[in-house]
Amino acid sequence: IALIGAFYLFTLVLGYGAAAIVGPDRIMSAAGKENAAAPLLAFELGGVVLLGVISAVAFATILAVVAGLTITASASFAHDIYGSVIKRGKASEADQVRVSRVAAVTLGVLGIVLGILANGQNVAFLVALAFAIAAAANLPTILFSLYWKRFNTRGALWSIYGGLGLTLILIIFSPAVSGKATSMLPGSDFAWFPLENPGIVAIPIAFLLGIVGTLTAPKDRGTPERNAEMEVRSLTGIGAEKAVAH
Repeated sequence: IALIGAFYLFTLVLGYGAAAIVGPDRIMSAAGKENAAAPLLAFELGGVVLLGVISAVAFATILAVVAGLTITASASFAHDIYGSVIKRGKASEADQVRVSRVAAVTLGVLGIVLGILANGQNVAFLVALAFAIAAAANLPTILFSLYWKRFNTRGALWSIYGGLGLTLILIIFSPAVSGKATSMLPGSDFAWFPLENPGIVAIPIAFLLGIVGTLTAPKDRGTPERNAEMEVRSLTGIGAEKAVAH
């Protein structure tokens, strides 16, 4: 959370610095418009050398993020969804590798399509949408797991799926997607949610769903035998899955 807050503070400094040094008119007349603020500021402060450094850092960051997300998502789908849910642990390594490759290609194509739809959008705004989705889906569960002893499985599921689903719905029906000249679909208008970023609404509701789900869940303390078994496994590692050759 602190790192995300620091990131946004840096973007504020860069934005105001670019507006003061480069000028809003020059930024908006550039090819990338507001997305060109940081490169133009780098050029003003350090010339072509600093501009080259900033461009290289941005390019390397994009490659690293895309590669990391693609590998993580495809591996998670192949192992967790295909191997554990669909095949119920009976999938072979070859099948999981094949599914992982197909998932990587599918995710890549989907990312390209979404990138085309978001062409010309403010990158900082798109990052804010991603943070809103992550915060609504993950933040309540993380905080409740750390600081609320009564927090249980139902509360986690309600906060995760409720926050994720609500955020996606509000984004789809927000002015960020349709209803404005700067929307992803400027020719359509099906927006009924007034805010472009749903975080201020979705995140508190996700916290509320976690609380309601926890308080309405039936008390299940398990069995003493099962509790003892899980304690031994957590402390010794007995029964853990063996290493897999890659």
